[in-house]
Amino acid sequence: MEIPKAYKPDERESGIYEIWEKSGYFDPEKLPPGHKEPFSILMPPPNANDPLHIGHAMFITIQDILIRYNRMRGKKTLWLPGADHAGFETQVVFERKLEEKGESRLDMKRDEFYDRVWNYTQENRKVVKSQIKKLGASCDWSKDTFTLDDKVIKTAYKTFKKMADEGLIYRGKRLINYCTNHQTAFSDLEVEYVETKTPLYYIKYGPFILATTRPETKFGDTAIAVHPEDRRYEKYVGKEIKIETLLGERMIKVIADEAVDRDFGTGAVKVTPAHSEADFEIWQRHKDEMPEPIEAIDKEGKMTSAAGPYEGMSAKKARNKVAADMKEKGLLQRVDEDYIHNLSVCYKCKKEIEPLLMEQWFIDIKPLAEPAADAVKNGDIKIIPDNYRKIYLHWLDNIKDWNISRQNWWGIPIPAWRCVDCSTEDNPHWIITEGDEPKKCDNCQSDNLKKDTDVFDTWFSSGQWPFATLISEKEPELKKYYPTSVMETGYDILFFWVIRMVMLSLYRTKEIPFKNVYLHGLVRDENKEKMSKSKGNVINPIEVSEEYGTDALRMSLTIGNMPGKDAVISENEIKGYRNYVNKIWNMFRFLMMRCNDYDPENNPSLTKEDENLLKEFTEKAKEITDHIDRFEFSHAAETLYHYSWHRFADEIIEESKEVLDDQNKKSGRQKVLITIFAGILKLAHPFIPFITEEIYQKLPLKDKKETIMIEEWPIN
Repeated sequence: MEIPKAYKPDERESGIYEIWEKSGYFDPEKLPPGHKEPFSILMPPPNANDPLHIGHAMFITIQDILIRYNRMRGKKTLWLPGADHAGFETQVVFERKLEEKGESRLDMKRDEFYDRVWNYTQENRKVVKSQIKKLGASCDWSKDTFTLDDKVIKTAYKTFKKMADEGLIYRGKRLINYCTNHQTAFSDLEVEYVETKTPLYYIKYGPFILATTRPETKFGDTAIAVHPEDRRYEKYVGKEIKIETLLGERMIKVIADEAVDRDFGTGAVKVTPAHSEADFEIWQRHKDEMPEPIEAIDKEGKMTSAAGPYEGMSAKKARNKVAADMKEKGLLQRVDEDYIHNLSVCYKCKKEIEPLLMEQWFIDIKPLAEPAADAVKNGDIKIIPDNYRKIYLHWLDNIKDWNISRQNWWGIPIPAWRCVDCSTEDNPHWIITEGDEPKKCDNCQSDNLKKDTDVFDTWFSSGQWPFATLISEKEPELKKYYPTSVMETGYDILFFWVIRMVMLSLYRTKEIPFKNVYLHGLVRDENKEKMSKSKGNVINPIEVSEEYGTDALRMSLTIGNMPGKDAVISENEIKGYRNYVNKIWNMFRFLMMRCNDYDPENNPSLTKEDENLLKEFTEKAKEITDHIDRFEFSHAAETLYHYSWHRFADEIIEESKEVLDDQNKKSGRQKVLITIFAGILKLAHPFIPFITEEIYQKLPLKDKKETIMIEEWPIN
């Protein structure tokens, strides 16, 4: 057999992947009969709006390690792939592309916009699928699922209706996070906080001086609040005082609330329930003392009629104008220019979030939170690393109701209709279905129904990913893979996705969605900086795979990557692991040259030294196996790396050259070398699948399988 001097991954990887696909073994139902115990992983569906980035390569590598390892351990492995429609995020990406063409979403009807985004995501899904294959993912493509597939939408609708019927869904006018640029609401999790230096204005309110960063919201003030133990103001508590404003004199009440920070400003604060979360909560506690909230800013980010002459002005411009006018009128005592505080901004456009009072759909989340916490406390779900267990439980202890309404156009429409004839502004009557349009109102029998135009928060539908994909009437056999074995994802979406999957799955199925949660970190550059296009430090996983080989990339993403910790990667590191892949190839070439007369059917006698070498390998294989079983992938890969290079190549092969010249010991040592090398290939296959398959196909072995994917693991 002629062995090329160099292994060329760019020429061989696509052909190797074809071998795997043609075998059919990505489908667990087509694995050999010995594979019985189910092992399943659901791929966190990449957004269908852009090609893969290095973070995707990270999770694909880790999950594929688990799948290939457990497949070789004789388990019936299902790795279900998919793609996420990613509602708001995809709309932002697509609107940018429209802008480049001089087009706008607002020039289209909603249906036309939806269709164009659909076509865009379907084309991009093809790109993403080819990239996932390029990275070696051995997932079952026959079960590829999109989060806008009928079964996912139907599942989301069924959950929404069930929750509504049980009183867990409600439509309420509450303070929400609103991006006036993107014109949509967000949940608390989607708001970023940026440390910002802004002016702190000290405003005269009768006998009080109040500090605020937002003088433009003063038109929505409904009270002055002080701490109940602040003796400076105790004589005013419960009384109404006269204050002068830019709109004339008015009366305002002083209330006491423990939420007031006595050390902020003067210890007295203005209460603006329609434009501050803290103030909204104060109003809810003091409704009998305060009037209804006054909305001074609208959804466009402009001042309302409540602001008098400032109506129609943007809130940002109004801030400066109001401050200037107050100064002129003697209502502004002073301004501290260097006040530092955390400003809430949109996580996409980075513009200031506007807290607004709006009607939205909410989930009463606490009844779902308790079972989700118990699942981790009881050990039904194990979180790796363990320190995230405390983070998980702390978040559930402090959880707030979840706003699941979004005003973007791309997403799953909320199946709710308002009856125009029997609804009032204070008491609207909503009809909620499992997706089918009602013909008449269930209350007054009117057919004058108006569809809600909002769509679901993407995390509401993707939070049902485990049971939407595995508990299906069309594919009932998939139930055997639920609960899944491992949920592997980044620690940054523990709250966004993992916890919500646990809550919704327990609610709908009464079972946990997965037994283990493995959290990986972010991928950073060699200077430990976050990767971004603006910094020019982004590593394109497909480009480096094409240059250095996918196996080299996978090793660089495995060694040194600890659960819950950010991983550092550089192109030089990937290049270094290409040397390891080449070393494996050179071992193979040497063995084929020195063992060209090796017959795998022979059973030669072994020396004591031969037996010790086999025993040593078995011990090392057990060590690697134990590491994988403990989710210590870096330790496993590093142990394999050092044994195969520094022990097997540098020492065992070198020491065997003389033995191979001894005709009495030659055949025994050949068997030992081939046996150990075949074992190394099996141990390495989950980490570097391409070269191990390439060599396996050429290696002379007894009872060789169709592919190394279904070879038995060296340790039972």
